[in-house]
Amino acid sequence: MKTLGKKIRLLRHQRGWSQEDVAKRLDISIPAFSKIETGITDINLSRLEQISILFEMSVVQLLTFNDLEQENKYNSELDTVIKKLSDRETEVIDLQKKVIELYEELRLNKVTA
Repeated sequence: MKTLGKKIRLLRHQRGWSQEDVAKRLDISIPAFSKIETGITDINLSRLEQISILFEMSVVQLLTFNDLEQENKYNSELDTVIKKLSDRETEVIDLQKKVIELYEELRLNKVTA
């Protein structure tokens, strides 16, 4: 719920709304809305629908919405992990080649011995 609350806070800030503005539009108290943003209160489906309509998006969009900065950070980390994985795969292939070469060398030594 904290992640959803952060998304809602980000959307509110993007529109320049205060907590009071959003609380009035949702017909709830400011402390109740604050608890939604901080993740203290779980959001029921009807409240989630109200919030998604307020921010002009579907419930799915609201739940999957990501901060662009955070998304870029994740993509950067993902690129780093993919690069490391690729490097490890190359190392494994090189080691496999060495094992095959050593096996062939041993096999040839047994044949000539």
